[in-house]
Amino acid sequence: MHEQTEVLVVGGGPVGATAAALLARQGHEVIVLERERFPRYHIGESLLPSLLPVLDVLGAREVVERQGFVRKSGAFYGWGGQEWSLGFDEPGRPAAYSFQVIRSQFDQLLLNHARSRGADVREGARAGRVTFAASAASSVSAESAESAESAVSAESAEGSGALRAAEASWTQNGTANSITFHHMVDASGRAGLLAARQLQIRRVHDVFRNVAVWGYWRGAAPLAVAPSGAIGVFSLPDHGWLWAIPLHDGTLSVGLVTDKRSFARSRQARKGSLQAVYDEAIGRCPLLSGLLAQAEQTSRLRTESDYSYVSEAFCGPGWFAAGDAACFLDPLLSTGVHLAMYSGLLAAASISSVLEGEVTERAARAFYQTAYRHAYERLLILVSAFYRIHEGRDAYFRTAQKLSRHDQARLRLHESFLNIITGVEDLHDSQTDVVDVFLHRLRRTANGRPPHGLAGHGTSDLLPLPVTPDRAAAGLYLSLTPHPRLRHAPSSA
Repeated sequence: MHEQTEVLVVGGGPVGATAAALLARQGHEVIVLERERFPRYHIGESLLPSLLPVLDVLGAREVVERQGFVRKSGAFYGWGGQEWSLGFDEPGRPAAYSFQVIRSQFDQLLLNHARSRGADVREGARAGRVTFAASAASSVSAESAESAESAVSAESAEGSGALRAAEASWTQNGTANSITFHHMVDASGRAGLLAARQLQIRRVHDVFRNVAVWGYWRGAAPLAVAPSGAIGVFSLPDHGWLWAIPLHDGTLSVGLVTDKRSFARSRQARKGSLQAVYDEAIGRCPLLSGLLAQAEQTSRLRTESDYSYVSEAFCGPGWFAAGDAACFLDPLLSTGVHLAMYSGLLAAASISSVLEGEVTERAARAFYQTAYRHAYERLLILVSAFYRIHEGRDAYFRTAQKLSRHDQARLRLHESFLNIITGVEDLHDSQTDVVDVFLHRLRRTANGRPPHGLAGHGTSDLLPLPVTPDRAAAGLYLSLTPHPRLRHAPSSA
């Protein structure tokens, strides 16, 4: 079978659902291929307040509000021998709260929202090789891994009868399909359909080669010293840190993050027991172990390696890589879903502006590459700076979380810190470690906020949407109404 569409989105997670909903709402033809069937499990449960404006643009905030997720009004840090709380209701924050979400539910809400806006969402559909014509991505092979009966089961999506019938005709077991498109959004996650598998342009950073181990508890005591619904983040005396995230089903997500070497050494000392490594780490954190004293672990442990990586290019002729398909960052500051939906918004605005003839594809790609890469680099350096505040760690762990000279040489540091808190001149003229300069700036108290951690600087300070001419990227800025589009910034001449 051969099909055509204006936009193909590979992946139905938050980034793919965001891009698909925004484009379909404007009347563009959008097909979404999602290899799994929702709901499906995913980690990444703590969201940032900077995500709420994106939900507003998407028109999905009310949908998320109705689900009853825990409202996250701040964060608590027991880090490097200090304890402090961060409230999201401080002046200048993008919103007074965010959410702690069960990702299977949150992701399904967004995917169903994309359906309701007119996107043709096909679950159980696996994208294959992308074909290039005249150097531009132009088509993809795809096939279903499921039978037609499974594809239209009651647990599948809430589309119209006609949409379900169309999905059934396409998803015959083993049926191959070829889809031609004008633009593709690669939202395939860490699998990286284009950047990792086909173009092989992914590069792993030297830092954050860590391991995460987590499980779920029931009956935990509340973190009384923290704002309502807050995430708890606790550094360990030597190797790594722990998270505690309250969820609306009454469970507490509790995870350990440590470097690979320390993890392997600890596991070997405990005869390979993952549970023993996890339990011992919790036992070294009195505040967290106190919360869990009367609680019961109700799930098996899960584990994942949290490598930090970036693609050499985030886009090319005919394609945009978004979310984890383009780059991945250590989970310390809960930036994953924000970067995913932020890049989905940027990709949708870029593609719609090209389809409407308002900007050239070359100009849209330059904007996307610049805006998205700068957002990633800002957070990369912020996470590295936060790790370095943690005193009392052993020398190896401290070094393992520090951006290497090799990493720094590849970052566009001067560009990435335009319009944010650090001094551009300091970075441009510095003959020393530019991240040291940035860390020094971050430790200065900002806007009268409490002098803890990064001196009151939150991620919202480093994630300004390019929505005004003075924040333009590659000569373009983002207009959000009535639909996300790119606009030319006035000439500075």
